[in-house]
Amino acid sequence: MALRIFQEDFVPYGKTPVSDFNVINISRAGVLRSAADEVAKLVGLTDNEIAYVLGMTPRNLHRIAPDKKLGTEASERLLLLRNIIIHALDSFEGREIVARNWLRTAIPELNDQSPLQLMDTITGFGVVDDVLGRLDYGLPA
Repeated sequence: MALRIFQEDFVPYGKTPVSDFNVINISRAGVLRSAADEVAKLVGLTDNEIAYVLGMTPRNLHRIAPDKKLGTEASERLLLLRNIIIHALDSFEGREIVARNWLRTAIPELNDQSPLQLMDTITGFGVVDDVLGRLDYGLPA
């Protein structure tokens, strides 16, 4: 079920974000490990970056077989990361390189941290999404 969500919902700049209640339900059921690779490919994130956001080491991430499910917390983080990436791609008109660079660049409004650095906490995902929302409306980030 979870993998279908990643393959079916195409929109102009990528895919449709997962709604809040679907994040909860899908996280509880678990997301396949192979979905982490799909999310990474959206903007070319490294194994280290994906593992950091999921709260694990790259080695531990790769120990999980592609057809096995991630735990609830890692699944939730992966879905939230996917939503942020989709939002960034939409904000930057589908330009993957711009979105990837933005995710890696320290931003004064994020206390001179990059968006990826903040996404080691669930609160950080919300803060990053808020900054993207302000950019969407032309407000200071």
